[in-house]
Amino acid sequence: MEKIINSYETLFVIDPDLTEEATKALVEKFTNLIADNGEIVDTNEWGKKKLAYPINDKNEGYYVLVNFKSEGSLPSELERIFGITEGIMRSIVIRHEDK
Repeated sequence: MEKIINSYETLFVIDPDLTEEATKALVEKFTNLIADNGEIVDTNEWGKKKLAYPINDKNEGYYVLVNFKSEGSLPSELERIFGITEGIMRSIVIRHEDK
């Protein structure tokens, strides 16, 4: 059976109170997870930005945007790992429609 590869984008917000090393470790953890199970198209670290509304009494977050291609099973696993990882404040994974 042919594998179906889709395009996705994930945006995750890291706790700004973490050290620079801990922040880099989280970014590396998730980019490596995506690279091991798919293909990274582009990674943009936006850095610390003001949040639209406070999350856990914090007004800032460290934003990372990753565009990638993978099979359909990776996004749900990625969301599960985002949910159980200490230091991730918010995350979202979106599938791009093929044009």
